[in-house]
Amino acid sequence: MCLGVPGKVLEVFRQDDLPMGRVEFGGILKDVCLAYTPEAEVGQYVLVHVGFAISVIDETEAEEIFSCLREIDEALKAEETPR
Repeated sequence: MCLGVPGKVLEVFRQDDLPMGRVEFGGILKDVCLAYTPEAEVGQYVLVHVGFAISVIDETEAEEIFSCLREIDEALKAEETPR
């Protein structure tokens, strides 16, 4: 199983002749390879796995994924809380 995390493309550039993007993940900025998604544009969301954008997704889908990740985080925190 793999986990892809959505991020918002803030900048598109080339590095070593590869398409790259500066992508924001909840306030954290990372450089991501856009070789598999050269159509990605600033303002769009991409699904990222191990530093590679593997697909372009719309904002609604990104929000659904963020919601699921928040639910997982809340469930894990609830398990850690002593009863």
